Amino acid sequence: MRNARHDVLSTNHLGRALYSPLMESPARPLNTARFLFLDPASRSFFRDWERSADDVTGMLRIEAGRHPYDRDLSALIGELSTRSEEFAVRWARHDVRFHRTGTKRLHHPVVGDLDLDYLAMDLAEQDGLRLMVYTAPPGSPSADALAMLAAWAATEQSVPQDSEPAQPRTSERPGR
Repeated sequence: MRNARHDVLSTNHLGRALYSPLMESPARPLNTARFLFLDPASRSFFRDWERSADDVTGMLRIEAGRHPYDRDLSALIGELSTRSEEFAVRWARHDVRFHRTGTKRLHHPVVGDLDLDYLAMDLAEQDGLRLMVYTAPPGSPSADALAMLAAWAATEQSVPQDSEPAQPRTSERPGR
């Protein structure tokens, strides 16, 4: 689960295993936009890095329009703008994008290439929270890779995790 700023708030074991490059990234706190623009490992993880970068920037632009007083969002945009020229260029384009469904093309360091369909579901009770669901067609190479990843994740469950997902924070906006 993530919020509209792309902070990773929680994962199940398979999600943690799928996104292990993000979970192990030195870019902190855990945030997919921060990982995408500040960690070079993201370029090998996201096979469609350019598209992912455009999509994430566009979604952050939508969120900035919806919640202009969100201090955490402003801080993230400022951090990315000053530390990543690629983000700054995209941010200056003023493009907006939002996708609830699509295909993620990932390269996992343990199981290789994955083509996963995704569905982003907004949680009605909590503004900005999204549950991400990933699937692969039965019998596909990606389904086989997910099964291998699930087995790998099951063996990793007993290993203590040294980093926890970010804690949910509310936006600070006038009148709230």
